Amino acid sequence: MSALLKSGSLKTRIIWAVVLILMCLAPLISTEFRLSLLAKFLALAILAIGLDLIWGYGGVLSLGHGVFFGLGGYAMAMYLKLQASGTSLPDFMGWSGLSGLPWFWEPFRSFPVALILGIALPALLAFVLGWFTFRNRITGVYFTILTQALVLITVTLFIGKQEWTGGTNGITGYNSIFGFTLHSAGTTIVLYYITLAILVLTYLLCRRMVNSRFGQVLEASRDGENRVRFLGYDPAGYKTLTFALSGALAGIAGMLFVLQVGIISPSMMGIVPSIEMVLWVALGGRGTLIGAVIGAVVLNAAKTGISEAYPEGWLFVLGGLFVTVVLFVPHGLVGVYRNVVRLLKRRGEVVHVPVSKEKPEVY
Repeated sequence: MSALLKSGSLKTRIIWAVVLILMCLAPLISTEFRLSLLAKFLALAILAIGLDLIWGYGGVLSLGHGVFFGLGGYAMAMYLKLQASGTSLPDFMGWSGLSGLPWFWEPFRSFPVALILGIALPALLAFVLGWFTFRNRITGVYFTILTQALVLITVTLFIGKQEWTGGTNGITGYNSIFGFTLHSAGTTIVLYYITLAILVLTYLLCRRMVNSRFGQVLEASRDGENRVRFLGYDPAGYKTLTFALSGALAGIAGMLFVLQVGIISPSMMGIVPSIEMVLWVALGGRGTLIGAVIGAVVLNAAKTGISEAYPEGWLFVLGGLFVTVVLFVPHGLVGVYRNVVRLLKRRGEVVHVPVSKEKPEVY
């Protein structure tokens, strides 16, 4: 079995190496518009990996990741808007009757500060929420309801404070960073490679984490929290740290998303987008990491294609996918792949060997 695992591992690595090479060559074979779309999908895949950590490995379903995504997006948008406005107030503040820039906007004039806050704010919010809920052993559907309430509160606040956030229109009207036009061909390619590099780094770091003792304890707390507690570990601490990391990854995804799309608004951090995020992980296969990436890219690509052909039909497809995944494909696309491999083994197309106790690596 050891030889078979190593062979399978080698084949898998070769496949993903080929995929990575093709992704690196995408700017040579894709139009500027399609490349920007692909970069957006890759940014969303970073969020999906973070959500898979807390849901797939921690067993905690969050419907509030839209908030963390939005906080990161707003942090980057605030920096870009201030750079575009120069010494003047952002336009929506003038329309709302403000005569001066709010004090909490001032730090976002600096790109390093905006970058740090775009990661730290969602991570801190996730940490605080996780600390109070997991310490009080609030999990399951109750935690999910709390995260959904967080979305409602945040969206209502961002819409209501139009003079600070741009209201329902969000923050837009910026088209450059460091003097480079965001939507030029050269900038699009650079942002694509930056997004791809961050996605690969995120995947490798998270894969290392889930294969470590930390990941083993996290999975054990998902399957039997009381047993883990009796063994002397603190499940609440592990889940809190994982939730904070998941929020930070969502913030990074939000910042990259703004650079690709050029807008952030409350509608992008609401309940429907948060449910879509869960569906990305479910479709790809939760508890696999790579499944989260596949699900995010495939589902968003399908959303774009269906929306272009049938603008009114996407929500029906989304609902149908949700029901289909829950009822018929509970382990996602990665689970289907594994089932096919097992079936081929049973039919003799793969040599049968005794089962080993070795733990396969997570891909």
